[in-house]
Amino acid sequence: QVQLVESGGGLVQAGGSLRLSCAASGRTFSMLNMGWYRQAPGKEREFVASISWSLGMTVYADSVKGRFTISRDNAKNMVSLQMNSLKPEATAIYYCRVIVGGGRDYWGQGTQVTVSS
Repeated sequence: QVQLVESGGGLVQAGGSLRLSCAASGRTFSMLNMGWYRQAPGKEREFVASISWSLGMTVYADSVKGRFTISRDNAKNMVSLQMNSLKPEATAIYYCRVIVGGGRDYWGQGTQVTVSS
């Protein structure tokens, strides 16, 4: 099992920046991919970005390309999401997700990001 704890959410004005972090613990040796998802009020949870744990290959949702950057620290078992040029529509709860060997996944509790206009 892998436990995930997100941090770094908060309130920011439109155009500002925030950096989210997700710390993993437990069976971290089995991690294959880590990613960020978000869920706005009244909407489905959606994919934001992901990174492969071994090679560091990244994937982004079109809506965040060029503004968000996902990175990992293998030594610390952490993944971060640098969010720049934030827009009010980015307001959501942001969740960290890890996929481990065997295809199972784990989710964090989420961290609130609010972007004021």
